[in-house]
Amino acid sequence: MSRTLARVALVVGALVATLGMSGCGGDTQAASAAPLVVRVGYFPNVTHATGIVADKEGFFAKYLGKTKLVVSTFNAGPDAIEALKSGALDATYVGPGPATTAFINSGGQALTVVAGAATGGTSLVVDPSIKSATDLRGKKVSTPQLGNTQDIALRYWLKQKGLKTDLQGGGDVSVFPQANAQIVSAFKQKLIAGAWVPEPYATQLVQAGGKVLVDERDLWPAKKFAITVLAVRTDFLKAHPQTVTALLSGDLDASDFIAKAPAKSQKDVGDVIAKISGKPVKAAVTATAWKQLAFTVDPVASSLLTGAQHAYQVGVLKNEPKLDGLVNLALLNQLLKERGRPVITP
Repeated sequence: MSRTLARVALVVGALVATLGMSGCGGDTQAASAAPLVVRVGYFPNVTHATGIVADKEGFFAKYLGKTKLVVSTFNAGPDAIEALKSGALDATYVGPGPATTAFINSGGQALTVVAGAATGGTSLVVDPSIKSATDLRGKKVSTPQLGNTQDIALRYWLKQKGLKTDLQGGGDVSVFPQANAQIVSAFKQKLIAGAWVPEPYATQLVQAGGKVLVDERDLWPAKKFAITVLAVRTDFLKAHPQTVTALLSGDLDASDFIAKAPAKSQKDVGDVIAKISGKPVKAAVTATAWKQLAFTVDPVASSLLTGAQHAYQVGVLKNEPKLDGLVNLALLNQLLKERGRPVITP
């Protein structure tokens, strides 16, 4: 692990030099010109509060100048990553599972993680009759999407408990991916035995009569793992570092705002969830869910590699993960220095 993170740091240093060169010299002026539009994605989840607040409170727009912000929302990571890879998005808040999968499958070319956003905030919530993993044998359990971060976490946890799954929904436990809002409805109708989901949906499942069988924080060292990161298309990062810097500036402002004004931040998130899902979330639910997370710009790089190894072990990734170059915190750390804050070491 230490050698891997050291290599990441070396790549970050190389990219710092590359990005620094992009701002000087006549041959690179076109590449460094601000784009007319920047397209950003996030999900209607509490775990994506940083991106939602940066958008709704105008922090992105504050730094983008004449560049127009266009926002798209997604249910889960694989769809957002496909949009990023196709060029329909320039940057997106996303779980580490789909981000690392895309990075590996593209030979390290598809995207770069430039910041973290949140840790924690995911749980396996089940029917009260389920007392242990063994009780899930023969049952159907949901995740937000095949190959998303919670899907990988569930499959790996079941594997550790001696239970098999496959990507087609077979095995000892049937993993049935569906949209978060549909998961809540399915659980209420007893169509599924439980689900591994992000907040606020885990809290909604508990309020629908479920119980937390696994708080994912309990599975990680110091209870800390990345649940949301900010990923940027690598070619966009190289062409428009100043625009990525603007997004990161808005991201930092949003993190500050979340810490200082949690009630307004929760309302911003609740409004987005209600608009996208068509199902309003009670303020008390959002407030309860909020306590399950920590909002941080640290992408917890060590957890990205561990999560990718889990994806490989459950068959979501076909090749053994190598993440050298995935994380580039050069622009973020420069902003942190300018604000008098400690830099983040990958």
